[in-house]
Amino acid sequence: MQNLDDLLRESINKATTERGQFNVLIAGRSGAGKSTLINAVFQSNLAETGQGRPVTKNTREIRKEGIPITILDTRGLEMSAFKDTIAELDKTVQERCSDRDTNRHIHVAWICIQEDGRRVESAEIDLHTMLAKHVPVISVITKARSDRGFKDEVIRLLPLSKSLVRVRAIPEILDEGHRLEATGLKELIEATSEVIPEGKRRALAAAQKASIDYKKTQSQKIVAAAATAAAAAGASPIPFSDAAILAPIQIGMIAGITSAFGMELSKGTLSTLVTSAIGVGGATFAGRTIVTNLIKLFPGVGTVVGGAISAATASTLTIALGQTYISVLAEIFSRDPNANPSGDTLAKELKRRMEMNY
Repeated sequence: MQNLDDLLRESINKATTERGQFNVLIAGRSGAGKSTLINAVFQSNLAETGQGRPVTKNTREIRKEGIPITILDTRGLEMSAFKDTIAELDKTVQERCSDRDTNRHIHVAWICIQEDGRRVESAEIDLHTMLAKHVPVISVITKARSDRGFKDEVIRLLPLSKSLVRVRAIPEILDEGHRLEATGLKELIEATSEVIPEGKRRALAAAQKASIDYKKTQSQKIVAAAATAAAAAGASPIPFSDAAILAPIQIGMIAGITSAFGMELSKGTLSTLVTSAIGVGGATFAGRTIVTNLIKLFPGVGTVVGGAISAATASTLTIALGQTYISVLAEIFSRDPNANPSGDTLAKELKRRMEMNY
């Protein structure tokens, strides 16, 4: 059986690889609210991390270590030389989308048009036409306050867009003191998820902070896959063999959920979590696990029955562990989308909930 250090290292590598990288191109004129949108949707106020690496004369690449996203921020659409800007961008997008490494592809493009302007410029129409040849395009009406038919006009002028979402990235106070809450951010994440490859959705979940529900949905897929694998391990007719197989499955599940929530994956944090979970699970479920493994020792029907019971138990334990961990993270990040909880904090709360619920 592998030692814990090896299991932790392999689980971290697997979770990181499976999460991958998500890349979005965001275009719009000056004043369209791109930076505000980026900071409202994605972790770590990415638009404030600097000017980014230049890609073309009017496009910069924004990245930050530990966050699985690259943002291509395109400017210059209001300039007289916007045709050159679009031509340069066309070449860049084609090069990236033809790369053999899917982590370099542009997976979606957001074209931001502010509602107050009440018009769609020719540069935005040309850009949407060019981008739609290579990537899914989503039209984003920013600074949404009062539609008055503008949404229908954008749909008419940008017909190749896969979706249109009206957003207000931050709350606003109107002159008469009426407060408009932020809106449309969760819908933008869902619309984006629908058009990107399935294999990039976990990276989107990790990079964004606008929708806790989306993080939970992607994490629950990890739990479901782990439960299926655990059931297969539990059904093994060899007595006590499931213990050696279940450990990497459940450790991998915890690593995957941690990654999907956008937290840094370190061996120290994962070790703390695993030790806490095993401590509770071992004490609570040892009786049932021992009984089902003992049934496997009997030949004939006893082996089959024992395997079936153990499969159900293994699946149930795995689901309980995964769902409890998701609930812990969801509560923390619902209170503070920019939270950075320590491994000790997570382990303490995970242990408390498992003892309380199971």
